[in-house]
Amino acid sequence: MKILMIGGTGTISMAITRLLAEKGEDLYLLNRGNRKEEIPANVKLICADINDEEAVEEKTEGMMFDAVCEFIGFVPEQVERDYRLFKNKTRQYIYISSASAYGKPVSDPRITEGTALANPYWEYSRNKIACEDVLMKHFREDGFPVTIVRPSHTYDERNVPMGVHGKQGSWQVIRRMMEGKPVIIHGDGTSLWAMTHNSDFAKAYVGLIGNPHAIGEAFQITNDEILTWNQIFGTIAKILGVELHPYYVSSSFLAEVSDYDLYGGLLGDKACSVIFDNTKIKRAVPGFSPCVSFEEGVRDTIMHIMQHPELQKEDPEFDAWCDRVINTLEEAKEKLKK
Repeated sequence: MKILMIGGTGTISMAITRLLAEKGEDLYLLNRGNRKEEIPANVKLICADINDEEAVEEKTEGMMFDAVCEFIGFVPEQVERDYRLFKNKTRQYIYISSASAYGKPVSDPRITEGTALANPYWEYSRNKIACEDVLMKHFREDGFPVTIVRPSHTYDERNVPMGVHGKQGSWQVIRRMMEGKPVIIHGDGTSLWAMTHNSDFAKAYVGLIGNPHAIGEAFQITNDEILTWNQIFGTIAKILGVELHPYYVSSSFLAEVSDYDLYGGLLGDKACSVIFDNTKIKRAVPGFSPCVSFEEGVRDTIMHIMQHPELQKEDPEFDAWCDRVINTLEEAKEKLKK
């Protein structure tokens, strides 16, 4: 198959790029050329800014794709741009939405593709919902061959997935663990969550490419393993060989006192207990079953980061913020005891 990926080198998409290259598909990546050294040799690169419609039109002139895969569309204007560019150039358009688009607060923790979409807490999620609306309108009215995919918390070898971290990623939380410092965990750590390794996600996603049963449909792709945040942090500490010192803080409090977008990221997503039902994707892609446990996947991630100092991004601002939050709450406890 002839496939165009818009992006193709991110957390989710790089695993798909590698898998399609391994399968020998005729794969093109349309991006600005970042991470070129990691792109498999048999993948073709179209170096362009997707927002430059004239340049993209010129570079894809006369081309017809079996699938165009969008990984970096976040607002309706961007998917409308894609519709203009590719409505006559593809037999399928696959859009990466987000499982955070599902209704918050959660009325039922069991999530299916039929769960209502609504998120008053997070603009990111509302924009994803708006993008889905635009695309499904084009499917219904114009026959645009849309497939929507909703990932949840998907991770790769470059970043340990966390609930609360700073602008530089999760390394500073790892540092706090290794230094024996308390680590902030939202809520009481008992809410339920799913962590999906990008290699598992890629298997299901690739099974949707060229799949006639996927046109006009939405699919969520997550791991079936259900974990509490206490289990998530406990597993990370175990791999690091350190004792975990959890410090539990209300999600709503964290959202109010931070500038790390925790309002949306927690109240609109990670603070909610969810259990994803993957029946639909397994029906569409027979044989798909996520097989990378969180312990296995995050161990590989931690080993990779330890071997690559460039991924160990210090974040003293976040570290100081954690200390301030913890110290403030400890002082409040002492005052209330008097």
